[in-house]
Amino acid sequence: MKMKLKYKYASKTATDIWFESTWFPRKETMIHVDDLMKTGRITDLEIIDEMENSWTKKEFIKLNKELDKEPQNITVYFDGGFDKSAVLSGIGMVVYYEKGDERFRIRKNGKLEELENNNEAEYAALHNALLLLEEIGVKNAPCTIKGDSQVVLKQLEGDWPCFDEALNRWLDRIEVQIEKLNLKVTIEVLNRSDNKEADKLANQALLGKQVHSHKRIE
Repeated sequence: MKMKLKYKYASKTATDIWFESTWFPRKETMIHVDDLMKTGRITDLEIIDEMENSWTKKEFIKLNKELDKEPQNITVYFDGGFDKSAVLSGIGMVVYYEKGDERFRIRKNGKLEELENNNEAEYAALHNALLLLEEIGVKNAPCTIKGDSQVVLKQLEGDWPCFDEALNRWLDRIEVQIEKLNLKVTIEVLNRSDNKEADKLANQALLGKQVHSHKRIE
């Protein structure tokens, strides 16, 4: 999670001046706060997170310890594949996140039998990726979602309309899950070549190879 500072600087004039910083990594927060306080001219200071919560220095110190126990800096990759001849779908999901000073990766795939096309497989992959976030305890956090399906991501953003009833049902499930976890979502449409990890998992699912791993990244 990123943070920024808003603080009041007592100038040599009668005017108090408010400043607001750019965003920076949460782990740098106390370094910046302590440097500012050493000036002796900071009369009021707020620490603001990406979820638009505001904290005092004392509150943030307590919060910071709690955040080290929760998943942070979350990135989700997803992809879906569809075999028309077999009427089977393969879905692939990859989740990267940090907890404290450690970084983790989840890789999972699945084979589904009740979907009708590739777009539906893409939606199913994203929905299942969001279910993974719930499993690891993600809540009230920024999350970046990356995939190569413009249809899914543009419809999720509301830029493109969705007229297909089946896809609308998946879209509703995804939006409910995002709201349930209170995620602040950033969306990034990838080239297919940049989504190879999730694509490989989806193809492996179609071939009958099941993958589900959750490990710390060295």
